[in-house]
Amino acid sequence: MSPKRLRGLAAARAAIERPRGGRIGQPFIVLTGLSGSGKSQAIRALEDLGYFCVDNIPTTLIPTLAKLSLRAGGEMSRVAIVVDVRERGFLSSFPKVYRRLRTMRRLNPVLIFLEASHAALVRRFSETRRPHPLALNRSVSEGIRDERARLNPIRETADEIIDTSDMTVHELRHFFMGLARERRRAALVVTLLSFGYKHGIPLDADLVFDVRCLPNPHFVPALRRRTGRDRAVAQFLERDESAREFMDRLEDYVKYVIPYFIAEGKSYLTIAIGCTGGRHRSVVIAERLRRRLGEVAGAQLRVRHRDIAHP
Repeated sequence: MSPKRLRGLAAARAAIERPRGGRIGQPFIVLTGLSGSGKSQAIRALEDLGYFCVDNIPTTLIPTLAKLSLRAGGEMSRVAIVVDVRERGFLSSFPKVYRRLRTMRRLNPVLIFLEASHAALVRRFSETRRPHPLALNRSVSEGIRDERARLNPIRETADEIIDTSDMTVHELRHFFMGLARERRRAALVVTLLSFGYKHGIPLDADLVFDVRCLPNPHFVPALRRRTGRDRAVAQFLERDESAREFMDRLEDYVKYVIPYFIAEGKSYLTIAIGCTGGRHRSVVIAERLRRRLGEVAGAQLRVRHRDIAHP
């Protein structure tokens, strides 16, 4: 099959789903290409799609992995791997190994080659400050030219070639996320986490909102021993006009921002809401957000009150 530059998702899907020898084989995607062309982002996107992924696998082990995937099925029914010049034997042994993959029954191997312009690659290495694997003792430009020349024979055998020169990291991720025609998008799991600042900010928080500016039920003797789950505590905050406005604005913001996290392909989002002790104000707002955000499509909500039991 002669290689062709990839021009859209339809061509990529066709490559991955293409029957070989009249049979629909089990997907086995091989990603290779120039260092800095985006292979790491591509493999992460495929992993999020449910592929069993291995980065930088030794070339000689590829047929073994393919056979194992055919026998195991289940979570290994779709495999994606990255192989490149980081592995010493890659250049000499890969062509023979890939030809062997194509002879395996019930397997649909697809070789995708990622590349980018010289200027784009130089810029990326400059931004990341990482050394080029073939230029440890010379300039990045020399390493890129050397690698491009060495990989050209493998490029010529590729099923698809993707030029990532004008793609951002996010665009490359979205491109590969779009390869699954029938992909069932998993809901974004949103955790509304109440906490107390005096017990420390949660380390896993993506967004943190400080609600210590709101009226504090702790200073009302009848409410001090209660928690934000009690109706009386919630009513105390809802009666305050500034607190109501604060909660409305926070609700609007969270509703606004969640779709962006979904579009980004994020799997988990932790929204931490903190008051002084984590028993009253933060709990009320977390519970209110759970009720109000139930209508946000593509999100699965859960609430956790980290410090509600602290005295």
